[in-house]
Order: sequence, then structure tokens, then C-alpha cells
Amino acid sequence: MGGVKNIWNAMEVAQPTSDCSTSQIHSSSLSVDPSLPLAHITPLIIELCKDLFKKWSNLENSRFSVGTVSGGITNLLLKVTVKEENGNDVSVTVRLYGPNTEYVINRERELQSIKYLSAAGFGANLLGVFGNGMVQSFIYARTLIPSDMRNPKLAAEIAKQLCRFHQVEIPGSKEPQLWNDLLKFFEKASALEFDDNEKQKLYKTISFSEVHSEIIELKELTGLLNSPVVFAHNDLLSGNIMVNDEEDKLYLIDFEYGSYNYRGFDIGNHFNEYAGYECDFTLCPNKDEQYHFLRHYLQPNNPHEVSEKDLEALYVEENTYTLASHLYWALWGLIQAKFSPIDFDYLGYFFLRYNEFKRQKEKCFSLARSFLSQSQTLNMPAQT
Repeated sequence: MGGVKNIWNAMEVAQPTSDCSTSQIHSSSLSVDPSLPLAHITPLIIELCKDLFKKWSNLENSRFSVGTVSGGITNLLLKVTVKEENGNDVSVTVRLYGPNTEYVINRERELQSIKYLSAAGFGANLLGVFGNGMVQSFIYARTLIPSDMRNPKLAAEIAKQLCRFHQVEIPGSKEPQLWNDLLKFFEKASALEFDDNEKQKLYKTISFSEVHSEIIELKELTGLLNSPVVFAHNDLLSGNIMVNDEEDKLYLIDFEYGSYNYRGFDIGNHFNEYAGYECDFTLCPNKDEQYHFLRHYLQPNNPHEVSEKDLEALYVEENTYTLASHLYWALWGLIQAKFSPIDFDYLGYFFLRYNEFKRQKEKCFSLARSFLSQSQTLNMPAQT
């Protein structure tokens, strides 16, 4: 991305609709290289903020402080605090997109959804867009770590928020994107070439015809489960959930991968994320923990009134979609291994996710098939 053309496209998409929000979104054609050290980034970020927000344009640089919030494995997140003329401290979050992330993220889709999600009370407000990133309001809260998600109170709150998130209406096509995105990832991931010989050797051990067959077989099976299509987060890992412990307030953030999708995928993907980037799948929630979450998702106000039948149906649905989540992020890992400058073993990540897919496949398939055959039996007309 980057360049003037993109920034004006972004502005068009990001401009709030009259029924959505009235705050003005600022724009700048500047870009900032996220791979620079913080000391070099700081003056560039100050220049960017002055360009975006005219009220800051004449302030001394000494009134700005810039620090790293988190370096995810796709973006660089910075907190900028400004001491304004009146003595007030104002903080904003500056998100620098990682280079080449347009291979895996539809930025136009992201900007389109942010304004509606923000109007519905999700995430931070969008304040500005620039050549390779965006500026949002700062959320005073801590980012969760994977072990937090096992906390029953937090799990219940995440479930309630996700239920509400899934009710937001975003204009445009309501077509679920899972298989479109997965097959796009497959096309890119199966046609890579690595300069590094060791990486290329490892890459060559992957049977892409096998991966393709797995995608098609899983698509057919999940199609029988009739999972409702909702606007899904699609990346609900601990780093995309924040909590203000004092105010007891939980926030879902970062909608880069957000799209219309299957409810089962969003929930199943969230459960996979208990494993963290290290992919310690022993940390994933057991059946009781999943049921606890699903009760609060299905009936946020009366979790104990959820019927066993509804619980079991959603349990089977999301468990089957956990397999799709493994395939999705495995292929994503291959693309990142080729294009991302971030120091992370993305190639190793492919194998961790794909091997877990293979380990879980038989159990999840038989669970789904058994459920489907029982449902068919129950729904058959009585013999006279």
C-alpha cells in the first residue's frame, strides 16, 4: 500500500455516513516506515500528527511523547501523548501497517467496517488515515494475555460482547468470506519461492494437493451445519481484547480481518487462540469451558436457560470450524513467511497449525457426522 492514490481511496471509504458518526476523519499522504528504530520513528510520527491535526501543527516537538504499545505480528502500535496549549494531555493510538500486509488484509473492507463498529460502541474511534496506517482514540485498558481468556468471568464477558458484535449491520455484501479468503490464501501460498535455501527445502515438503483436498472436504462438511452468517471479527486472539480492570470494562479491538462470515468460525477461531502464538493447544478450553462461553453467547442475560439441544448444536458447529481456522492461519503463515519483515517463525507456524488440523480432524469430523445423522433421524417423518 502507500502512495497518494490509496490515501484518497481510504478517505472515501472512511468518511462517516450521516447516520453513523459526525466526527471528521483527518487525512495525510505521509507514510512512516515501521521497521525503523523508535528513536528514528518518533520525529516522523510527530510530523505526521501535526499534518493530520491542525490544532497541533504549531506545538513544540517537546510537547509530544511517543512510545510502543505493542508490536503485534502484523502491525506496529504506538501511543502518542500530546500536552496541548491548555495544559491537557491527550493520547491517541497510531497504527502502522506492516509492509505487504495487503496480501492478507483488505484495508478498504477494514475502514468501511470500523466506522459502523465504532458507532455501535466497539473498538476505538477512527480519527485519521495516512499513507500506511490510521490514528484512533486511545483506550485506557490492558491487553489480555492468553491465560486471561480462561478466567470464567472474562470468558463470559467476551461471549456477551461477541454476541452483540455479531448483531452489528455493516452495509454491503453479506456473503460469508471464509472460503473466498481461504482459497485466495491457498493460491498465493502454493505459488511461493523462498530465497533462503533452508526455507525453500522446508516449503517443498508441503503437499498442496493434499491441503486443497482438505479445504474442499471441510467446506462440504461445514456447509451441512447451516452456521448463521454474521459480521465476524475473525481474529479474536488475546491481543485484540482489552480490559479496564478498575471500570470492569472489556473492549474488542482491531477489525483488520473483520468480514461477514460464519458464526461457528468466529467462535471456533477464538477457542484456538487460547493456545497463543506458541500454539500450546493444551491450553484450549475443554468442553465445560466451551459450554460456559456458549451459554453466555447464546443468552447473555439468562445463560442458564440455554437448552442442552442448542448448546450441543453450537458446540458441534464451532468445533468443526476450528479446523477451518487452523487451515486459514496455516496458509496465512506461509504468505507472511515470504513477505513479512517481522522476526517470527511463520514457516514453523504453518506446520504447527496444519499438524494440529490433522490431529483434530478425525475427532471433529466424527462429532459433526454423528450430530448430523442424529438430526436427520429426528427430522424424518414418522412412518405410518
